[in-house]
Amino acid sequence: MFKIISIVGARPNFMKVAPINRAFESVEECEHIIVHTGQHYDKNMSDSFFEDLDIAHPKYFLGVGSGTHSQQTATIMIEFEKILDIEKPDMVIVVGDVNSTLACTLTAVKKNVPVSHIEAGLRSFDRTMPEEINRLATDAICNYAFVSEPSGLEYLLNESFPEENIFSVGNTMIDSQHYGLEKLSKREDILSELPDKDYALITIHRPSNVDFEEQLTMLVNVLNDFSKKMHLIFPVHPRTAKNLEKFNLKHLIFDNPNITVYEPLSYMRFLNFMKNAKVVVTDSGGIQEETTALQVPCITLRNSTERPITVEIGTNELVIPKKELIETALEIMLRGEFKKGNIPDLWDGKAAERIRNIILELLKK
Repeated sequence: MFKIISIVGARPNFMKVAPINRAFESVEECEHIIVHTGQHYDKNMSDSFFEDLDIAHPKYFLGVGSGTHSQQTATIMIEFEKILDIEKPDMVIVVGDVNSTLACTLTAVKKNVPVSHIEAGLRSFDRTMPEEINRLATDAICNYAFVSEPSGLEYLLNESFPEENIFSVGNTMIDSQHYGLEKLSKREDILSELPDKDYALITIHRPSNVDFEEQLTMLVNVLNDFSKKMHLIFPVHPRTAKNLEKFNLKHLIFDNPNITVYEPLSYMRFLNFMKNAKVVVTDSGGIQEETTALQVPCITLRNSTERPITVEIGTNELVIPKKELIETALEIMLRGEFKKGNIPDLWDGKAAERIRNIILELLKK
């Protein structure tokens, strides 16, 4: 009997681990355990992910909570080491690029437990992003790298990662999307939430966009102007809501009749709005992939992206977050001149099955 632990710590991790969990459920010789670090935790949101994605509830919840990057990383390491001592797993699976990813990798590797990194090799080349540091450090010490797009393979090889331990498997985030779309087709309660007019879906939360008054004010003004031409659906991230309040901008969004504001949405509700949007405006990483798979136009308000395949062949346009450039991108979209994208190879909803098969082969060696 093999024992594998998968780590979830923040919202995107659920989408990446859920299909892996389902893939291992059918393997009798393997016990798959989920550990939730609680790095980002909201009971209602977590419960909705378990329901929407049919993910097993974690065997362990570490309850780390918020804090500085150092506090989170250190606390996760201390608590996760206790789990490793109890469970003695044959492998640890980490996904993505949050603090939990790095903390659990460090802890496992130092205890000689092999680590597989799902979504390895992604690089934004922006070291001001905490996620970039987590990616670099995790890939420097993990044992096996599972890549979701060609750039991941290229960058890992450039960093001298052993080629025989790199596997191109596709994208488990898209596995969850395939699974969610099938469930969504039967959810009239969610489908009925769609507005009866064209709309843009907005998600903005990165510190570079929302932590500085001048930048956030500019974005709010651009969105207000754009809302006169197209209705906006805006699930407001807690960090964004806090800064809208801090900089006295909240009324410009919340009191605008052309903007429908939501608290953070469940996976299925967000998928419904994203699938049917005329355009998505975001600074998220995963949403760039999800919109490409859905073939929905996406404007990403960042200086760089760690997911270049979404720009090269997908529906994503990388737009430096400056007023004139954003307005130009939105005008192009309104004219219907936005590019039509293709779906990358292996983004077929079967990445988790490929990961499971490879990991079982590795464990049997």
